[in-house]
Amino acid sequence: MRSNRIRTTALAATALIAALSLTACGGDDGADATKPAPAGSVADQGTASPAPDASTGPEKDDAAPADAEPAADNKEKAPAGTPKPKAPAAAKPAPKAKTPVTCTGANTKTTVTKVSRPINHLLLTVTNTGDRPCYAYYAPMLRFDGAQAVFQVYRDSKPQAVVTLDPGASAYAGIALTGEPTGKKPYKSANLGVTFADRANAPVNSSSVELKLPGETYWDDNGFVTYWQSEMADALTY
Repeated sequence: MRSNRIRTTALAATALIAALSLTACGGDDGADATKPAPAGSVADQGTASPAPDASTGPEKDDAAPADAEPAADNKEKAPAGTPKPKAPAAAKPAPKAKTPVTCTGANTKTTVTKVSRPINHLLLTVTNTGDRPCYAYYAPMLRFDGAQAVFQVYRDSKPQAVVTLDPGASAYAGIALTGEPTGKKPYKSANLGVTFADRANAPVNSSSVELKLPGETYWDDNGFVTYWQSEMADALTY
């Protein structure tokens, strides 16, 4: 009876040990199934590698290394201490043109000279010595040695326009000392009075000039003086 009980107890213990063994084996398989795959496994190899950042652009084989020297500048550099060129000064506005005035003895210089051609002629020259243009109106009013009558003017010598003299410019008048012979004896004079005319052909008496005549100057009542001319040759044409 006792031996049966021992056998039964041994069988029960054996069965229990077998059951525990089976349970332990089953538990290990389930735990292995839930473990992550080790590095280098098939799962890792199936995952695509991340794409390169597009913002960085493709790598170039010929890119210059970071420590490469910059290309030499072809422009020549000024030596040290060379002053910088100054900017050009702004252009000054052109001065306003001055209003012309009447030519008188006060703003001109007048001379009288003898010429070889035509014969018995003198040349009267007036030069603007002022700082603004002046008008040489009509013809000069001449008096020999304080004569009361003004020397006559040759009307056909009138120019197309009034002669304008810029500062430093000159005008000319020809003086024919004698005309057609009349049988009268010519007059000898040593001085010549010159009076300028204004725009109305009135004498500007306040600025008359007195000139010394060339030696042995003779004139008669048929002589004349021309209008002021801009060219010397025109003044000596008549």
